[in-house]
Amino acid sequence: MENVILVVHLILAICLIGVVLLQRSEGGGLGMGGGGGAMTGRSAGSALGKITWGFAIAFLATSITLTIISAQNSGSGSILDRVSEAPVAEPAAPAEATLPGDGPLLPPSESGAPLLPPRAD
Repeated sequence: MENVILVVHLILAICLIGVVLLQRSEGGGLGMGGGGGAMTGRSAGSALGKITWGFAIAFLATSITLTIISAQNSGSGSILDRVSEAPVAEPAAPAEATLPGDGPLLPPSESGAPLLPPRAD
């Protein structure tokens, strides 16, 4: 049941974003855009406005429903109680320190300096 409501919730979120993006900007947000209806009273509700309200109400309803279901399914107690009960594993012994990409080391020469591989020019 929770998965079905979650899928409906996600579909409502996508639809709500789409409907809001389809609406015409009134220019009230940052003070830019057309004048027209900014200082007038309540404008007539358009079809997109009504659809937006419907999606918003359904989105809030599914949000509250998911919150209630999640609260009912949660176990009693704190998550910290479960962490303290978990067994603690001993760390493994450290491996030999090697650098990535290191190949086999060449033995030192008779003079004590390490031998270098031939240079690719």
